[in-house]
Amino acid sequence: MNINEIARLAGVSRATVSRYLNNGYVSEEKKKVIRQVIEETGYQPSSQAQMLRTKKTKLVGVILPKINSNTISREVAGISDILTKKGYQIILANTNNDIEEELKYLSLFKDNQVDGVIFIATILTQKHKKMLKEYKVPIVLLGQLLEGYPCIYQDDYKAAAKLTEQMAESGKHFGYITVTDQDEAVGQRRRAGVEETLQKLEKELKPECVKCGDFTVESGHRMTAELFQENPNLDTVICATDTMAVGAMTWLKENGYRIPEDVQVAGLGDGYLGKIVEPKLTTVHFFYKTSGMEAASMLVDLMESEETKICKEIKMGCELVLRESHRQ
Repeated sequence: MNINEIARLAGVSRATVSRYLNNGYVSEEKKKVIRQVIEETGYQPSSQAQMLRTKKTKLVGVILPKINSNTISREVAGISDILTKKGYQIILANTNNDIEEELKYLSLFKDNQVDGVIFIATILTQKHKKMLKEYKVPIVLLGQLLEGYPCIYQDDYKAAAKLTEQMAESGKHFGYITVTDQDEAVGQRRRAGVEETLQKLEKELKPECVKCGDFTVESGHRMTAELFQENPNLDTVICATDTMAVGAMTWLKENGYRIPEDVQVAGLGDGYLGKIVEPKLTTVHFFYKTSGMEAASMLVDLMESEETKICKEIKMGCELVLRESHRQ
């Protein structure tokens, strides 16, 4: 079965069938007939032939830092929902937070191996920025703000500030577990939200009460041990992520602290671990799946629009989620 036979069975020209297959203009009457013939015959157009005609692969590369992250899985679910409906297939490139792997995949995708790229970014080095300047295909950044590029990002500062205000209602002595400042969103902006809010409230966060983890439960556990060995009078621990907060809670319970009576704990992200740990974790909900959907929709517009490309930046909202790990 080929395009000529489809045209003969449908009683239309070969050109009409070609326009139909490539989303060109065809009258509704002829569309209906062609669609019926294709359904009855089970005809599948050659993807290679379509790619040669349209110069489109219908593939989108998604570069992600960590495939087993609850945050990333929610974002990828949103991306997949939109791209699948639009007829695109996804190539997932998991980098395991390795900068050289990110650069390798950015290089692989930049010369029309795919129709577009969604880059779920954490750390943007000068090498990243140089590579992005050379890009020949549409690209959307998800999770970081970079001026001059289409971006979907979270309001990390506001989220941390809202959470800190809540914890400061009963907290006096604060510890904070952050991540590397190379990560502008989770590292720099969330830390600034905590520190500047406490400063406004005339509450102190001593430099020695800030520890740096690496997004994992284990690092939250380890950094909490360091915090309390050096500052045993802490009554509040805020963590830049829920996973580290769960690690903090584990260490506190292992060492006889009551949560939240002795020490209140909070994180950011509203992941599944915070919902099953006891007591359940007070946190901030980010709309990660919606963020993924917005990134995919933005990319589709960039890939399919013939008009001048408009660079959009979308800052997502957040919601405080009050559970049992803070003092009411």
